[in-house]
Amino acid sequence: MANKIKYGVKNVHYAVATIDENNSATFGTPVALPGAVSLTLDQEGESNNFYADNRVYFTAFGNDGYTGSLELALIPDSFRTDVLGEVLDNKGVLIENQNAQTIHFALMFQFEGDEHATRHVIYNCVASRPSVSGNTKEATISPETETINITATSIYLPALDMDIVKACTSGTTDNTTYSGWFTSVYTPTAST
Repeated sequence: MANKIKYGVKNVHYAVATIDENNSATFGTPVALPGAVSLTLDQEGESNNFYADNRVYFTAFGNDGYTGSLELALIPDSFRTDVLGEVLDNKGVLIENQNAQTIHFALMFQFEGDEHATRHVIYNCVASRPSVSGNTKEATISPETETINITATSIYLPALDMDIVKACTSGTTDNTTYSGWFTSVYTPTAST
């Protein structure tokens, strides 16, 4: 049965991606990003209208992926070293490397629903460094959060001969695929 509503983001994971010359990708094992507060990804791409017969005759929409942000209670050290390129020295200190290369990753997450959770993967993401901020403690402790900005674009999937941006489960996703969603990055092998 299909969901009527969605709410709550959870089970956020990342998997480091290796992007090949033809823009196809291979992925590492997903790693949990606990403490998800919010996720906002806005679509990127413009519409292009073609006019004929004194009206809009044809409209094409571009799919340039997504841009947005992921807010977490605290960014884990693993994400800082795996994706943001920070270095952990022999005394356990994280060091921000000015010359760190951009690391691509798949972002996986789920939104709760009234019937079942819908699980998503966005295949080709890059993240910006988070801002550094903090406030004084007052009478009660109010947790601070950390936010990373994300840009997502497509990868080429040879099995479908298509550029893909994201995938998500549906009410008809088979149980094996659904239950294994966060153990490896789902890549389709055929379409109907």
